[in-house]
Amino acid sequence: MSAQWGSGDSKLLRVSREDSEAHIAAIERASLDSRAGIFGPDSVSWKINRESALFLGAGRAALLQLAHPWVATALEQHSSLMDKPIERFHNTFRIVFTMIFGSLGQATRAAQHLHGLHTRIRGELTEGVAAYRPGSHYEANEIGALRWVYASLIESAVLAYNCALPPLSPETLAAYYAESKTLASLFGLPSAALPEDWQSFLAYCREMEQSDALGVTSTARAMARRLMEGAGSWIHPPGWYRCLTTAWLPERFRAAFGLTFGSAEQAKAERASSGISSLYRRLPNPLRFTGPYHEAQARLAGHGPGVLPKLLNRFWIGQYRMPFLDENTPFR
Repeated sequence: MSAQWGSGDSKLLRVSREDSEAHIAAIERASLDSRAGIFGPDSVSWKINRESALFLGAGRAALLQLAHPWVATALEQHSSLMDKPIERFHNTFRIVFTMIFGSLGQATRAAQHLHGLHTRIRGELTEGVAAYRPGSHYEANEIGALRWVYASLIESAVLAYNCALPPLSPETLAAYYAESKTLASLFGLPSAALPEDWQSFLAYCREMEQSDALGVTSTARAMARRLMEGAGSWIHPPGWYRCLTTAWLPERFRAAFGLTFGSAEQAKAERASSGISSLYRRLPNPLRFTGPYHEAQARLAGHGPGVLPKLLNRFWIGQYRMPFLDENTPFR
């Protein structure tokens, strides 16, 4: 079947520079505290995204993104993912965490940077799969592709959170999804292009997973293998992490990516999930929470981040500070 939300060969719906700037302007007008950024310390977005447990869902999100032929081809032709897969992780979280935890200026400049970067990412598919013909045109600022990348991040974050901590209530999920629409607008996505509520969002994800709007190319399969091996990085995902990532993927994509998931792998994933839920909440907050969250708290307290937040930032975003520092980020 062909998903109503998909890209495929349908008419392109691009996010123009004017669209992006209009979304940014609306966020700036709604801001109550430029130092706190677009969400702030009382938001559900900070509560969820401060947790280092989100790393548990990073592999799932990355593989689901690679299942979109446009994303996989763009990464092959416009990035170093094949040589340094960890850079994809750092580049994604550097932008997303700056949007969530940065000051208003940092968040909006991250959005402008992302749109400008995506504007230069376009080309032709080198192989056909699902609804996509070889030689067909792709571009990164297309709404269908952006929506899928956004969706993979949002749902994977919830799966990871619920694995490590008490599951989020329906009310909290509703609030989180409502806030995530603001994050989506920084990607360039208008509210009208998104499912209305959390349940509709989940329905969209399930529909996409079964549709010909997604399909795994040989390039995506090779990228996934290198990503799960930790090629080109000092970070090598352990066996339990690979099993947990595979468990969280739809069966269709386990097979398409060539991931084994028999009884042994399932048992390892279940043991990992049980161990994580019992051990994670015992971690002290300085280690449990992500570097960008600590940096944001330091900013609100009027000082720069300490040594530990900088080291955590180095792991999460590949550098010691969130980018696009402004007048609201002390001790630059």
